[in-house]
Amino acid sequence: MDARVYELLNDQINKELYSSYLYLSFADYYEEEGLEGFANWYEIQAKEERDHALIFRNYLHENGEAVKLLAIDMPDKTFANFLEPLEAAMEHEKYVTSLINDIYAAALEAHDYRAQKFLGWFIDEQLEEEDNADTMITNMKLFGGDPKGLYDLDQACAARIYTVPSPLAGK
Repeated sequence: MDARVYELLNDQINKELYSSYLYLSFADYYEEEGLEGFANWYEIQAKEERDHALIFRNYLHENGEAVKLLAIDMPDKTFANFLEPLEAAMEHEKYVTSLINDIYAAALEAHDYRAQKFLGWFIDEQLEEEDNADTMITNMKLFGGDPKGLYDLDQACAARIYTVPSPLAGK
């Protein structure tokens, strides 16, 4: 495996684990504010991000590469209102998309077709993640200022159920 592609893939494990930590901190914020549905949404989001780290880990192992786990930074965001975590999530998802794009570009340059195919799932996943984040922001802006609307949004978030991402489903 190309050294640069390996380095970026291995580093992405850390980035995904940080994402999990970050979303757990969002869940904590909403839990403390009494919005258990939003807390549920971000607890599930944290599980998905952890799963993404495992997918990268498995890929490296399946390709005979050692995994080097790195320290995970502590989330440092604080929020003044219910919209801010949602906006922070969108910003973060755009950042993760840029990381996936950088890995793909390195794989393309290295003619690593296997890595390009592997990353296709993450490219699709990031489209979904950004769309979900955008929908959450839109809904909060439209309905979050009304107590009944906020209650309904919270109930919708409470209904979210965790599902194992397809690359891990057969593992």
